[in-house]
Amino acid sequence: QVELVESGGGSVQSGGSLRLSCAVSGRTICTYDMRWYRQAPGKEREFVSRIDKDGETGYAHSVEGRFTISQDNAKNTVFLQMTSLKPEDTAIYYCKKERTDYTPWCLTKPLEFWGQGTQVTVSS
Repeated sequence: QVELVESGGGSVQSGGSLRLSCAVSGRTICTYDMRWYRQAPGKEREFVSRIDKDGETGYAHSVEGRFTISQDNAKNTVFLQMTSLKPEDTAIYYCKKERTDYTPWCLTKPLEFWGQGTQVTVSS
């Protein structure tokens, strides 16, 4: 059974930094990448960043240049280093493991796994 556990959230002032971690346990056979999403009060959950098994990364425009995603494969942990935080970054941050393999056999496997989220609050 796959489980994702986020940590590292907290309260910081504008301009501050936080490092989120997502510890992944359990084994998957097919190829998955790791993603961070966030959801602010009253808003839809939105994509923040992704990293694939080869270390290729992608970011939402709103965080590009300020956030950095990385992974420690030996520890099965994904990180999100957040710098120059703004009040609009306030949200619950979720870690997601998403299947990127669409071969027929892998289509029978779960598409995604989510963590429980960690709160990030940035005050002005």
